[in-house]
Order: sequence, then C-alpha cells, then structure tokens
Amino acid sequence: MDDITRPDLKAAPRRRIVDGSFLFITALAVAAGVGVWVLKGSGAFADVLLENLGFATVLLPKVFIGVLIAATLPLLIPRERVIRTIGSESGARGLIIASVAGALVPGGPSAIIPLVAALMLAGADAGAAIALISAWVLYGLNRTLIWELSFLPADLVLLRVLLCLPVPFLVGSAVRALGIRFEVPR
Repeated sequence: MDDITRPDLKAAPRRRIVDGSFLFITALAVAAGVGVWVLKGSGAFADVLLENLGFATVLLPKVFIGVLIAATLPLLIPRERVIRTIGSESGARGLIIASVAGALVPGGPSAIIPLVAALMLAGADAGAAIALISAWVLYGLNRTLIWELSFLPADLVLLRVLLCLPVPFLVGSAVRALGIRFEVPR
C-alpha cells in the first residue's frame, strides 16, 4: 500500500497522561518514598531515588523501542496473515504457533508486551496473546538456557518445562472457549 495508513486500523484516540492507573502508581510511589524517608532517613531516600533514576535512564530507551514496535508492526504485517495464523479462527495450530513464539522471543517485558499488543492490533486474538505471554513467562528459551540450566540441575529444569508445556495452550484455549475478547488501546 502506498499510503502510510491502513483502512483496517482506526484512528488512535488521544491518550490521557493522567488516568486512574497513573494516579494509583503515583500514590504507591509517594507512599513508599515517604515511608523510606520516615523509617530510614533522608540519606536512604536520596540513595534510592538516585539509583532508580539511573535504572529509569537505562529502561526508558527500551520502553520507547517497545512502544515504537507496537505502533509500527500492525502497519507492516498483513492483517489477513496474522488473523489466519494466530487469529480467533486459527484453531489449535494458532495457539501452538503463539506458544512456540512465546518460548522463542528473547528480551524482557519491554519487548514482549508491545509485541503482543502489536500482534493484537494486527489481528491476533486474546487466546493467542495469552498463550504467547504465558509461554514467554513459563519457558522462555533465553531464560531457561542461560539462567536455569546454569544454576539448576538439568533434570529439574526439564521436569519444570515438561509440566509447564501444555499451560499456554490450555489457557489460550480457555480464553477462546469463554469467548473473551480485549480491545488493545492505541
């Protein structure tokens, strides 16, 4: 398509910066900060604040890239292909594909969550989205190989993975059976 817009994507509504979840998280952060100040002193508060500002400096570029992925991917992937592969009519095959993808996708939440949001905007259904995230959480290949097998006995890791293997498929199937649908905010 020559045009940068796609007719199957709605115009994005304006997002509010200050909403209920922002206010809730802000209240928790302020309460925690006040608690540290009162219980541990201003020096401990300053240490925590500076350390976390450094962490935010490292994390924000990753979040920005994740948001960029979520915004651009639906424009690049043919919607019909996504619907056919991991949409509501893709059946068991779609849930298996989503589960395998979840196991293979590297990175942290700043990568996986925007990717799933983008796939949903491009036509993936809630069952496939939940299967993908569940597989990433339960047996992401990156974490399993690098972390678990480095520190834990191989037979324990294998048993854990085998016991978790059907879970993404089962929860994805349950979501589809219950007819649960979600609207992804843009």
